[in-house]
Amino acid sequence: MNTLRWIKESFRSCNPNKAIARQAIRHLKKIEKKQLFSDDISTMRAAEGRWYESLMYEMLLEFSHSSGNIQHIVRKGADAPFPSIPTRFGQNGLYFSNRGDINIRGNGQDIAEVDMLFVGGDGKIGFAEVVTSGTELKELREEVHYKKKLLGYLYGQITVPFVLFSSVDISRSSVVKRLMRETESVLIVTKSCETLKHLLSSSSTRGIPRKPLKHAKLIDVKDLQPRRPFDYKQIHDYRRDRILSEITTGRQKKEEFHEKDELPPLAKKLLLGAIHEPGSQELWKGKTLVIKGTQYDQEKISKEFSKIIIALDIPEFEPVIYLRSRNKKEYLKVVVRKSGGFRVESKRTPQMTGFFLWLESLKPTLGGKVCRKYADLFLTRA
Repeated sequence: MNTLRWIKESFRSCNPNKAIARQAIRHLKKIEKKQLFSDDISTMRAAEGRWYESLMYEMLLEFSHSSGNIQHIVRKGADAPFPSIPTRFGQNGLYFSNRGDINIRGNGQDIAEVDMLFVGGDGKIGFAEVVTSGTELKELREEVHYKKKLLGYLYGQITVPFVLFSSVDISRSSVVKRLMRETESVLIVTKSCETLKHLLSSSSTRGIPRKPLKHAKLIDVKDLQPRRPFDYKQIHDYRRDRILSEITTGRQKKEEFHEKDELPPLAKKLLLGAIHEPGSQELWKGKTLVIKGTQYDQEKISKEFSKIIIALDIPEFEPVIYLRSRNKKEYLKVVVRKSGGFRVESKRTPQMTGFFLWLESLKPTLGGKVCRKYADLFLTRA
């Protein structure tokens, strides 16, 4: 039987018992076990989502015992080796995070994370994502597309099987319908987290050690490294240089840029480089950044931040600016509002080890001409 069809049939009833619901608790941190029954809705939902993801993993392991439709399932959570391999600049391939998540790294940064990774009966590498909310489905679809392209390239597959587990009925969503019409994709809607959690009580979550499971089909990420070794930074730099060349040689509109070329579809973000002071003057000319109610013009930005890095998110070619604080070990990620102007979207700190080290390694290379053209092409709404 086709692997995806078998998974869908196996989960058709999806009626876990108390034992397997309790077994899934072993993947949670001590504080998450308490939060699972917290009165604070936000923390409770987060812990609930982690437990539900673990439950789907435990059930897939259970079903795979007596079937040849799954050859291997990659360890995760409590089953992953601990401690994990520390993040280092230059790492490319599959790695475990500290808590046992499955990450794909490029030059030390996490370029993708998959909730589950498996090898089907036909030898194909497939992956699963788990959702407990019907929001942000458009972003989910974009992530799935990227992960399919990424895994397809790394393992030399034309198609990549994909399973979407959901504790809410998202089958009527137009985004999900389109996603499921694509090659080798299947949706599995289970009972709600609230209903499934009735199998547990606050007291039943105690005394469950974070202990690896012995299972014949569990494998390590080191046993499933890409069949196509890759140098993410080399691929990134080649595409960055091409786009910089296009910026400086007369592209008139953002729509004239094209991502398609002979390079593998690995890089989602192009770090164009850090800029010299004349570049900063061109970048912020006539523009003001507001941070927590305080206005920052070019002079104040230069005073408060020691480095400015310009970047592009692809394939949309959306501009991103990273500002290195002089007083804190962090970068502010600045994006353009759809309505105009700038906003600080998030921060990049040493906890994002690989990416932070990459940002730190960049020295000023871009001058006024490139920054003026970057501003004209990509910051017109700002």
